[in-house]
Amino acid sequence: MTHESPLEALLSTRLAADASAPHLTLETDSSSDDLALAIAQAADDRKGDDIVLLKVADVSYLADYFVLVTGFSHVQVRAIANSIEQTVKEKLQRVPVRIEGQAEGNWVLIDYGDVIAHIFLEKDREFYNLEAFWGHAERLSFAALQSASTSAKG
Repeated sequence: MTHESPLEALLSTRLAADASAPHLTLETDSSSDDLALAIAQAADDRKGDDIVLLKVADVSYLADYFVLVTGFSHVQVRAIANSIEQTVKEKLQRVPVRIEGQAEGNWVLIDYGDVIAHIFLEKDREFYNLEAFWGHAERLSFAALQSASTSAKG
C-alpha cells in the first residue's frame, strides 16, 4: 500500500483535470510534501497572499521546497510566521531548525531543513524575487492546488 500525500493527491487531481499540462513528478519525501502543504495552509489561514510552492529539490541541495508568502504589514508577516510554526508543531510535531527576521517582520525565514518558508512584505518579495532566482524550480500555486482539490471533491 502506497501513501499518497495531500500535495501529491492535489497534483494528480490537477493533472487529471488538465491533460495538456506537463507531467509533474514528485521525487521528494512525502513528509516534505505534507510539510509544504501544511505551511501553505497555515499561511492561507492568516490571509497570506500569492502563496507559491517552489519544488527546488531538482535544482538545489538546500531543501525540497520553498514556500513563498506575501504579507501586507509587519504585524501580518509575523502573524503568518507564528501560525506556520504553531500549525506545523501541532499537526506534524516538527519544530524549525531556525527562524530569521521575526523581530523586523520584513522577511521571515522559517527553516525546517527539507522545506523553507519565506514570508515577505510585498516590496521585499518583489525586490529579492526568489521566483526568478529559482526560475528552474517547478512552481506550484497554492490557490490553483486548492481549486483543483475543491473541484475534485465537488
